[in-house]
Amino acid sequence: MTDTAPTPTEPAPRQRHGDQPLRTAVVVNPNRVEGTDELRRQITDQLAAAGWPAPDWLETTAEDPGTGQARRAVEDGVDVVLVCGGDGTVRAVIEGLAGTQTALAVLPGGTGNLLAANLDVPTDVPDGVDTVLRRGRRLIDVGEADGKTFAVMAGMGLDAATMDDAPTALKNAAGSIAYVWSALRHLADDEMHVAVSVDGGPPMRRHARSVLVGNVGRLQGGVTLLPEAQPDTGVMEVAILAPRNLGHWLQLLVGVALRHKRVPSREIHRGAHVVIRSDRPQPRQLDGDVLEPGRTLEVTVRPQSLWVCVHQPDEAPDLAEGGPSDL
Repeated sequence: MTDTAPTPTEPAPRQRHGDQPLRTAVVVNPNRVEGTDELRRQITDQLAAAGWPAPDWLETTAEDPGTGQARRAVEDGVDVVLVCGGDGTVRAVIEGLAGTQTALAVLPGGTGNLLAANLDVPTDVPDGVDTVLRRGRRLIDVGEADGKTFAVMAGMGLDAATMDDAPTALKNAAGSIAYVWSALRHLADDEMHVAVSVDGGPPMRRHARSVLVGNVGRLQGGVTLLPEAQPDTGVMEVAILAPRNLGHWLQLLVGVALRHKRVPSREIHRGAHVVIRSDRPQPRQLDGDVLEPGRTLEVTVRPQSLWVCVHQPDEAPDLAEGGPSDL
C-alpha cells in the first residue's frame, strides 16, 4: 500500500476576471429528467438575473449519452457544463471534460448523483445554479479503466451485478431501494477468486464478493464504504469485500454503518494503479455504468484532471477547496 501520488498535470482554468459572466452549457438526459422545458426556463432565468448569457442546451441521445456534447461545449469555449441526469450521464460528461479547462456542475437528476453527494453539492436546481454563479471550484482526480473515465467508483463482482440488475422503472420510482432489492438477489452468488495488485506490488490472492476502487467513499443511501477516500490525493482506495455467510454480511453492514476503521470482511488498500484479475469473467462497472463482463479490471488514476463546481461560502479568504481565484 502506498500514499505516494503521481506528479499532477493541472488543466489551467479558463480565465474570466472579476465578475465577468461565464459561458455555460447544459447537458440533460431527457429520459431521466422530467419537465425539461421548465428546467431550461428555470436555469436560463436564474443565469439571466445574474447577467449571464443563456446556456447552450444539449440533450443526450441513445448513441451519445453525454461525452460528445461535453466535448462540443469545450470546443465552443464554454466555461462551465451543467449536467442533469443519472450517474451514467454524469460519467459520460466527465469523460468529455477531464483534462480540459471547462468545469463540471452537477444538477439533481436520476437516482444516484453520487459525485454531487460526495462533494456536498446542493441537491436542488436553484442552489446548484447558485453554486455555479458563486464560482467555487475544486480540482479532483479521475480514474481510467477500459479506455473510459470515472470519478466515483469502479468495481468488479457483486456491486456491478447489482447495478446491472436494478430495474430502471424501480430506480425511477423508489431510488436507491432498487439497488437494495437487486443486491439481495445476488447475495448467494458464487465468490470470485481474484488477484489484486496495487502499484505494481505482489498480487494479493483472495476469495471475494466484490472489489471496489473508489475516488470517493459514499454510496447510495449515504452509506460510507471508504471513510478515508478523498478525490484529490492522486490515489484511490481499494476495498476487497469478502463476507462468506449471512453473519459476515451483518458484521460488514454494521461496521460500515457505524464507520468503524476496522470492519470484518473489508480489507482496504490505496494506490494509483490497481489491477484486479479473476479466474473467470465477472460483472464490472464504472460509476454505475455496466461494462462487458471480463476477467480483468485495470484502473489508473489521472490526478487533478477535472474542475468541479462546489459550494462557495459567503465569506472566505479564497475559493472553496483552493479553486482558482480569478474565475
